[in-house]
Amino acid sequence: MSQPKEMLLDFWSKNYNFNERELKAFKAVDRNLFIPENIKTHAYEDRPLPILRGKTISQPTTVMIMTSALELEPGEKVFEVGTGSGYQAAIIAKIVGDKGSVISTEVIPELVHFSKANFKKAEIKNIEVHEEDGSHGLSNHAPYDKIIITAACREFPKELLDQLKPNGIIVGPVGSATEQEMVRGIKRTDGSLALEFLGQFVFTPMYGKYGFEI
Repeated sequence: MSQPKEMLLDFWSKNYNFNERELKAFKAVDRNLFIPENIKTHAYEDRPLPILRGKTISQPTTVMIMTSALELEPGEKVFEVGTGSGYQAAIIAKIVGDKGSVISTEVIPELVHFSKANFKKAEIKNIEVHEEDGSHGLSNHAPYDKIIITAACREFPKELLDQLKPNGIIVGPVGSATEQEMVRGIKRTDGSLALEFLGQFVFTPMYGKYGFEI
């Protein structure tokens, strides 16, 4: 294990309450496989890194905060908006395990190909990547136990909320194009959300109706 990875684990043990399954998934997924060759020496620095087409891979602490907020259980089906390089999906896939699955969407073709190649290198097989505007969800795979949005959005898309199971959890950065609040919503049986706010973050913008780029 590289020293920066050890430093992250030490930092988290002092500042966060990530559970053993989440930490085990972090240890099991090699972040080097999900970033471009020329920046692999920076893989475990706790900051966002550039990938392709102006997009970034989130800093490790942000990935773990979002993962933890989902309260993942083995066997769950998780929907992701914004595959990116695939690192967040890979962490989730390790936690939900072989009986669970991740359905991920990405609108940038180069990232669809990049992430699929990265999953193959990492030997992770319980992730499907679709070249789609994920803000509308994928109703043919619904309902989902958990939903994660990895790009800045104005609000949680209604289509996604409709595809989330009762008592399911949705997590994503909500706000303006330049600053967002990480929001966690738990879907009540009447369809409304119980909201929790997890702090300020900055994500690249989501495409489409609920985002900031077309």
